[in-house]
Amino acid sequence: MTIDLNADLGEGFGVWRLGDDDALLDVVTSANVACGFHAGDASTMRAVCASAARRGVAVGAQVSYRDLAGFGRRFIDVDPVTLADEVLYQIGALDAFARAAGTRVAYVKPHGALYNATVHHQAQADAVVAGTRAYGDLPVLGLPGSRLLAAAGDAAVPEAFADRGYTPEGTLVPRSQPGALITETAAVVERAVRLATRGELVAVDGTVLRAAARSLCLHGDTPGAVAHARAVRSALNGTGVEVIPFAG
Repeated sequence: MTIDLNADLGEGFGVWRLGDDDALLDVVTSANVACGFHAGDASTMRAVCASAARRGVAVGAQVSYRDLAGFGRRFIDVDPVTLADEVLYQIGALDAFARAAGTRVAYVKPHGALYNATVHHQAQADAVVAGTRAYGDLPVLGLPGSRLLAAAGDAAVPEAFADRGYTPEGTLVPRSQPGALITETAAVVERAVRLATRGELVAVDGTVLRAAARSLCLHGDTPGAVAHARAVRSALNGTGVEVIPFAG
């Protein structure tokens, strides 16, 4: 049994910092790095890429709507051609810093509202894939059953979330609703181990969902994120699950 652990990193901006990137990079195997549209700036991107490269952590471009004020968590009805160009722009920007650090962008993952939109919004899902393919043959990380992964075809990589609530339909509970976040370490660990060993998630109403995920996300801005990540990695190792990057 193998699984990848990914986390959203590089989400500071200027003098403002969010999360402990270096501590999480000691635990995860893939880093979803903000590319400047919802968070992140040149120096932050370069620092995270350098830290990831030193640890052998895969670097992924976490592409977003152009929404610094809203942290990329507001839906924007972007023209698909523009969205594809902006995805391409973000990948290229991050890859410059990754290559300066001796590594490269290994995959792409939408952030926030764009991630949720591409579950059902065909035009935006197609735009994210078009922007990615314009850059190169990169895997695309997303929600199982989403239009994004359907559009990505062979490049699709399904993921699940250890610290987010699920609806009975297999989508994420909106952050504005109760049950959206799982904040207790024991619950996060139980979710991660069940997913990795049994391929199951439990929705907020108790429905058991099948989830054949290749990667497990731990949000860097969730309360107790570092403690969650360390406990999850330890528990997975203890149950015989090998934690390795899904992309090289």
